[in-house]
Amino acid sequence: MKFTIDRESLLKPLQQVIGVVERRQTLPVLGNVLIVADDKGLQVTATDLEVEIRASASVQIDEGGEITLPARKLVDICKALPEQADIRFSFSDQKAQIRSGKSRFTLTTLPAADFPVIEELRTDCQFSVPQDKLKEAIERTQFSMAQQDVRYYLNGLMLEIGDGLLRTVATDGHRLALCDTEVDISISQPRQVIVPRKGIQELQRLLDSSSEPVQVDVDTNHIRLRSADVCFTSKLVDGRFPDYERVVPRNGDKKVLADRELFRQALSRASILSNEKYRGIRLNLHKNNVKIQAHNPEQEEADEEFEVDYQGSDLEIGFNVTYLLDVLSSVRSDNVEITLSDSNSSCLIRQPGTEQYRYVVMPMRL
Repeated sequence: MKFTIDRESLLKPLQQVIGVVERRQTLPVLGNVLIVADDKGLQVTATDLEVEIRASASVQIDEGGEITLPARKLVDICKALPEQADIRFSFSDQKAQIRSGKSRFTLTTLPAADFPVIEELRTDCQFSVPQDKLKEAIERTQFSMAQQDVRYYLNGLMLEIGDGLLRTVATDGHRLALCDTEVDISISQPRQVIVPRKGIQELQRLLDSSSEPVQVDVDTNHIRLRSADVCFTSKLVDGRFPDYERVVPRNGDKKVLADRELFRQALSRASILSNEKYRGIRLNLHKNNVKIQAHNPEQEEADEEFEVDYQGSDLEIGFNVTYLLDVLSSVRSDNVEITLSDSNSSCLIRQPGTEQYRYVVMPMRL
């Protein structure tokens, strides 16, 4: 196995896959990347047994083959070499020789046969979606995923594939984020799949803001996304996502229209003196006015007040300020619409004039 490649052409696929490689792993080979050189060019693959990413690079192969190399050492070597440097690879006696200019490195290898690769999917659902649309749908909802919840099905993002519609939903039991994206899908029966948290984080990093399509394949246990030079595969979470439609408020009679950035800044300032553990703040709503209050066990207090468009009756309600800040950072419009009913019911936050993005936040007792 011999080939020569320029530093940038190798570094890009390595950086695309390296996020999957765990620093601590049960199998030594999982700390390596699989490198395959053939007439198609160079393919670099990394996996943690749950998520697999394969990236490719165009390169002239002198002698084909496949081997695994220590992932992070290889990335560090590439980063440390000068820009535009040519890197020459050769392999013998279970060692890899890497040469560039007057630099020479010898790395130990492990057999490619030991590297676990996810086989071809038995696809029962297939569609394509522009990368920018999918990236936005993930970004608008992923912050509501649970972290290490015993309800394992919450530790991921649910994709609901419907006729002409892709819906992303995430919830940790205290808040919920939902985004609808129109896509060219024809499917008779809606399908729900849950992609694990790590898979979503890697996917968010891999997708770019172009309108280039990404091919999505789903089978019983996996989801696979292919773009021009990257193939992402993840196991699906085996579980049933809760009936999220049931928790979206529908009968709120109190509507607040607020400047999103003013509201976000006021919450951010008040949060400085909120309880560090519970992060609670209190909203006092009056006609065309909202007052934000926070206090902590050290008897310190913060008060913020600003004008909003609100015609309802007076209302006092408590929230986890982090949940509200996450939503306001996700919303892109100048204004934000908050619908409430009473101090014990969840609020619904939307961009005015659209149902595409919806956010639900449960109140907290202060």
